[in-house]
Amino acid sequence: MTNSVIAEGKTTAEAVEKGLKELNVSKDMVNIKVLEEDKKRSFYSILAPRVVKVELTIKENIERKEVRKQEKTKEKRVTNENIEEIEIAKKDVEAFLNEFLKQDYSYDVKIENFDILVNISGENINHLIGYRGETINAMQVLISSIANKKSSSKIKVFVDVAGYKERRIKTLEELAEKISKTVIRTGKAITLEPMTAYERKIIHTKLQENDKVKTFSKGEEPHRRLVVTLNK
Repeated sequence: MTNSVIAEGKTTAEAVEKGLKELNVSKDMVNIKVLEEDKKRSFYSILAPRVVKVELTIKENIERKEVRKQEKTKEKRVTNENIEEIEIAKKDVEAFLNEFLKQDYSYDVKIENFDILVNISGENINHLIGYRGETINAMQVLISSIANKKSSSKIKVFVDVAGYKERRIKTLEELAEKISKTVIRTGKAITLEPMTAYERKIIHTKLQENDKVKTFSKGEEPHRRLVVTLNK
């Protein structure tokens, strides 16, 4: 989304109107700055066309709302709604889990909103979770590949172990609230430790409706970090 434009016209009103059309916004959504206005004209330039230049910049809160709107649009996905293919994928996932898991573990595979949800439970199961869910994420990639082997379009698969992901989401949302309050109180940005894209998105989503702070990521994977700072 273009957030500013410089427009010209014979009058300020004409220049503003051109700028609004180019940005496709209304006047109350922008800040207007006159860059050049021919108030004093010499005898030699009096016959030259009068030009007024203005800069129109979309207000910060308007831009953020538009970005959020675009993000939500991107999140809309094309879902495989062929229930026969999803049922076949479910059976393939169950067959894999029968071979992959030891007898001390149990699993539940179900279809919900055209997605396949896998939950594994049992004793001494921490090694199937891994450090911050790394093993769960790896299993999800593998099981997703198995589920989509025979499908005509993507079937989404979500894997959880002993409810770890639900607990992790709650922990990260609580962390987001705590960090945002600290940033607002101190006025200083806070850089979090490296997280997966999934975890960063949880914190970003939690804070995106808070107009007092903003978030962005920096660094390269797997050391990419989320930064929470004041929204000036």
